[in-house]
Amino acid sequence: MSFMRSRSGICIVLAVIAPAIVAAQRPVPAASPAAAATSSSSAALDVPHDYVIGPEDVLEVMFWKDADLTRDVIVRPDGKIALQLLNEVQAAGLTPEQLRAEVMAQAKRFVEDPNVTVVVKQINSRKVYITGMVEKAGAYPLTTGMTVLQLISLAGGLKEFAKAKDIVVTRTEKQTPYVYPFNYRDLIKGRNLHQNIVLKPGDNVVVP
Repeated sequence: MSFMRSRSGICIVLAVIAPAIVAAQRPVPAASPAAAATSSSSAALDVPHDYVIGPEDVLEVMFWKDADLTRDVIVRPDGKIALQLLNEVQAAGLTPEQLRAEVMAQAKRFVEDPNVTVVVKQINSRKVYITGMVEKAGAYPLTTGMTVLQLISLAGGLKEFAKAKDIVVTRTEKQTPYVYPFNYRDLIKGRNLHQNIVLKPGDNVVVP
């Protein structure tokens, strides 16, 4: 009788384990090309509306149904990227859509009916600068909507003897220089809030 109980127990255990073993041995279906593209594009950034590609930006140039041509590229200091078959392509100064059109136009020499997507993964070309009496002077990546006060905060704040009333933002647009005064003490007291302007690529914040 004890033998029968033991044998029955073994049968029950096998009945539970066997389906799990079979399921584990079943092949996992490969992801569809559309799913793979979605996964690859998951790292894409929400780029600013006025964004143009610049040096040090990281892009993914995707050729639909041609994985051998798809690759991540870093825009070189001369503004170009290197792609298989196409060699060098000018990227800096173009929008992602303009670069897509240019790559497709050049790819037609080698690929029948090319379908290209340009994904922006990192924006390193859009920088602002802060110098003078702050804790961490230097260049900082420009995020969407960054203000003067936010940049000062990123730089660790003002040093003890900084002239907080005499900060200026310098900017050059179409070869014309502009200077915007910024009174830090007024701002932290809730006055003259309009002076806390949104920064643009290449702006310099000078803290005397």
